[in-house]
Amino acid sequence: MSYNGVILKKSISINKIYSIHYFEYMSNFSFEGETHDFWEFVCVDKGEVNVTAGNETAVLKRGDIAFHQPNEFHSVQATGRIAPNLVVISFHCEDEAMSFFREKTLKIDETERNILANIIIEARRCFDCRLDDPYLQNMPRKEPDMFGAEQLICLYLEHLLIHLVRRYSNPLAIPGEAAKAAPLKSTKSKSDAEIFSRVTDYLAVRINAAVTIEQICRDNLVGRSQLQKIFKERCGMGIIEYFTLLKINAAKEMIRTGHLNFTQISEQLGYSSIHYFSRQFKKSTGMTPSEYALSIKAMAEGSF
Repeated sequence: MSYNGVILKKSISINKIYSIHYFEYMSNFSFEGETHDFWEFVCVDKGEVNVTAGNETAVLKRGDIAFHQPNEFHSVQATGRIAPNLVVISFHCEDEAMSFFREKTLKIDETERNILANIIIEARRCFDCRLDDPYLQNMPRKEPDMFGAEQLICLYLEHLLIHLVRRYSNPLAIPGEAAKAAPLKSTKSKSDAEIFSRVTDYLAVRINAAVTIEQICRDNLVGRSQLQKIFKERCGMGIIEYFTLLKINAAKEMIRTGHLNFTQISEQLGYSSIHYFSRQFKKSTGMTPSEYALSIKAMAEGSF
């Protein structure tokens, strides 16, 4: 008995990456623009930006992704209202399927957001450079790099593009609700998901306050051990660590917006003192608030 193997065809094939960035911009950041002979897309993770593509300018908000085809002039500028976080990836691809993305601005779903997060994670594992330098033109490899990281970047990026084409070309094939997450099979899984969603919403509303784990459990009618287990499974950290990270991310956005000083930010986020806020900020980011502000300012001015 003989078998005839099937040579699998590829609809979209990425063979070269030029840049992978995750930027935390000041609210007044402006990039004058450029052209190059490869594809690039910018996706807004937080905030909003003005993006120019050719002769057209549009405001992109959270979840928007805009594609720039080869040799198309493009620029980006913060609106001055909200300090934006952006994912920018540039790559080489000559497949005909890429024509779908010409002059396109789309909205990513939860699946695509997770794919982008995986690309950033793998890039940090295999490239020996900061991904938040907007003027970086080369990405040196780490020695040694993590096994399979570069291939996973390629696979994730191809997956992202294919998923977008399928979802927008045939919406019925990937319904919105099904695209958000894998189906939850058991009652326990549904219950855990509901608790996680309820508690994260609860914490987001109370980001300006100081809360204890006892208070979180009491207000949300959930046991301490169950709550810790849910957060450990879903985001790899405890509930208080998650809440601290939520505050630090809010602090970073406030610093980049530039409307408040460090003491005011500390008070607005419910910290007992500026010193405790600074310790928590450095523990989370590796920098003090002032070092972070100087780093972001240097990148915006091109002196990083």
